[in-house]
Amino acid sequence: MKELVEYMVQALVDEPKMVAVSEITGGQTTVIEVRVSKQDLGKVIGKQGRMAKAMRVILDAVSAKYHKRAILEIVE
Repeated sequence: MKELVEYMVQALVDEPKMVAVSEITGGQTTVIEVRVSKQDLGKVIGKQGRMAKAMRVILDAVSAKYHKRAILEIVE
């Protein structure tokens, strides 16, 4: 799941080398943190949070396949 999120975020930003994705795994829940540069933060979140919401929907679909729960956090 980490690789999927990293691929999606790198496709959106102007500086793909500045993208840092970390995965914190718990029992049934996985938290995926995304860090990008300040100028790319708006592109990842999108207008009214649409891009972030779309990535969360895709992540939910993938995590349901593995019978786990995934949380996407975009960190400044």
